[in-house]
Amino acid sequence: QVQLVESGGGLVQAGGSLRLSCAASGRTFSSYAMGWFRQVPGKERNFVAAISRSGANTNYADSVKGRFTISRANAKNTVYLQMNSLKPEDTAVYFCAADPTIYAGRYVNTEREYDYWGQGTQVTVSS
Repeated sequence: QVQLVESGGGLVQAGGSLRLSCAASGRTFSSYAMGWFRQVPGKERNFVAAISRSGANTNYADSVKGRFTISRANAKNTVYLQMNSLKPEDTAVYFCAADPTIYAGRYVNTEREYDYWGQGTQVTVSS
């Protein structure tokens, strides 16, 4: 099993930047593909970005392409989400998730493929 703890959320003005971190417990972090999702109250949780075990492959939702960057540091058991040019519509609770997989290049966009989830961190973008 793995436990995930997000941090780095907060209040930022439109056009600003934030970097979210997700720290994972355990010694097998490099065995997990990782993803970020976000959720607005009353709505479903939506895919934001995903990264393969090695970090070689990434994928993004169209709404964040060119503004957000997902990365990972396996030696630190941490995955990051760098968010630039933030917009009010990026306001949400952001969750990281882990997908245990034997495939080094795999990344997934669908919520049901992820086995482990963090508690989330709030990001609020003011206009």
